Amino acid sequence: MISTKLGLTSFGGPIAHLGYFHEEYVKRRNWLDERSFADLVALSQFLPGPASSQVGIGIGILRAGMMGGIVAFIGFTLPSALALALFAMLVQHFDIGDAGWVHGLKIVAVAIVAQAILGMGQKLTPDKTRITIAVLAATVSLLWQSAFSQVSLIIVAGIIGLFLFKTDRLPELPNTIVPVSRKLGATLLIAFATLLIGLPILRIMAPMSEVALFDSFYRAGSLVFGGGHVVLPLLETELAGAHGIGKEAFIAGYGAAQAVPGPLFTFSSYLGAMLNGWLGAIIATIAIFLPAFLLIAGALPFWDSLRRIAKVQSALTGINACVVGLILGAFYHPIWTSSIMEPVDFALAAVLFALLVYWKLPPWLVVLIGAFAGICMDAIKL
Repeated sequence: MISTKLGLTSFGGPIAHLGYFHEEYVKRRNWLDERSFADLVALSQFLPGPASSQVGIGIGILRAGMMGGIVAFIGFTLPSALALALFAMLVQHFDIGDAGWVHGLKIVAVAIVAQAILGMGQKLTPDKTRITIAVLAATVSLLWQSAFSQVSLIIVAGIIGLFLFKTDRLPELPNTIVPVSRKLGATLLIAFATLLIGLPILRIMAPMSEVALFDSFYRAGSLVFGGGHVVLPLLETELAGAHGIGKEAFIAGYGAAQAVPGPLFTFSSYLGAMLNGWLGAIIATIAIFLPAFLLIAGALPFWDSLRRIAKVQSALTGINACVVGLILGAFYHPIWTSSIMEPVDFALAAVLFALLVYWKLPPWLVVLIGAFAGICMDAIKL
């Protein structure tokens, strides 16, 4: 019930979600202490996938074992997944190519991603070295757009972090009791790797649309660091190529994803429904979140030892800077290139950005304002 309440009320993206979790689980219910919560956040940021969802799953596991993690995931994810799948069904019955409200949603996406770059950049790229890593990552991601560019850049950034951000001092860390055995944890990590390697092979041997869909979304969930904003270029490449979803529908769905609470990765529910109805929504949602579940549940039993290694912290510093660069690249393509066509578009994006960042309006309200402005702009043109 608690995770469902959070799934219905947690607006604002991954950073805001962590604030909601901290208030509910740490301050209000005292289910875990400040240090343990910080450690869990650090682990989730180190792993690929949706960080806020992994924190929620991890809290569920620490509280009530594997079943607790499953319940926490369903409660936090289901509300937005259903809402976005229903939105996809609505969109499919109308010609959205020239709709003013769709253009408004696309401009909202510009403001949302700009806000993410600003917030994450301030925390993760506070010096010239990390800013340089971010800019180089953005440049390479734009010039080399493939399903492998992101994971390659992240690996390289981690290696660079090992050399540039060496540290010998780590804070004293308490021991964390995890109700998952190391044997089960290892099994889950092996399952993650087996699916990542085996699904593309199965896709070739049995070229069914459902297998291809599961493979595309599973790979997206497996190779993306930094959450919903970073998954954009990988999903856009996958779905525009293998599955043929249009850019108009893609960006419109991403804009709508900002209006609902819960994890941004439920954008996959919209995309799956666009491709194959309710079955596609179910497949896409399970596939993109399954790596996150397997990784957080598998890594928790080993994290207490792993986090005490200084080199892990060094690599993570480089990876976090790279994540900012990947979001910056996604900001230009596909977000900016598909949304800002005229000066009035830029003007609206600037207004929406100011409402988000400086006026502190909730994202769902900014989404409604953007959609309404898009309708008004379209009417004026007519």
